[in-house]
Amino acid sequence: MDDEYRRPAGEAQVETRVLGSVFRARVFVVPSETNVQARLADLRRAEPDATHHCSAFRLTPALARADDDGEPSGTAGAPILRQITARDLVETLVVVTRWFGGTKLGTGGLVRAYGEAAALALDAAGTEVCVRRVPLRVRFAYAETAAAQRTLARFDTQPLAADYGEATTLTLAVRASQVEPFCAAFTDATGGRGEVKREA
Repeated sequence: MDDEYRRPAGEAQVETRVLGSVFRARVFVVPSETNVQARLADLRRAEPDATHHCSAFRLTPALARADDDGEPSGTAGAPILRQITARDLVETLVVVTRWFGGTKLGTGGLVRAYGEAAALALDAAGTEVCVRRVPLRVRFAYAETAAAQRTLARFDTQPLAADYGEATTLTLAVRASQVEPFCAAFTDATGGRGEVKREA
């Protein structure tokens, strides 16, 4: 569905060796470019002796970048990104750190080494399916409780907060594709007396 997306189920690290070179691949879940840059900076500080920190990230289908970090153009970042894209993952950063082992691998060898390391790390991380949700606040009188609860039961909602005062106020996370139908159904069920609006 349009409001579902796939991302790594967690972080992972895998290490491979090719002709003496060590390739350490790591997977991170990253919600923004700021997180991407922070992760890369942390790795560079932690492993200053590495020859390259090659990476690729895909935050959304439209926002993805690859970085060869000094390797020949297209031999590192691109094959890493292909592994992310092939799994249709978003909010994903993969960094493959290389320690040169003294033997040059050639462009084809580099493409295979970086791609395989990224693939192994992504397989180790696993995948989870997430749902895009929109926070809504609904308010209704005690007399409309049954009607409101019936409406909530019809839709994919998650409770975030509740306030039971003179009227009941609920904050809900509603599946993105169901926001408009939910609002219409809630208004209809409460005879227009209930309030529903998006949270800021």
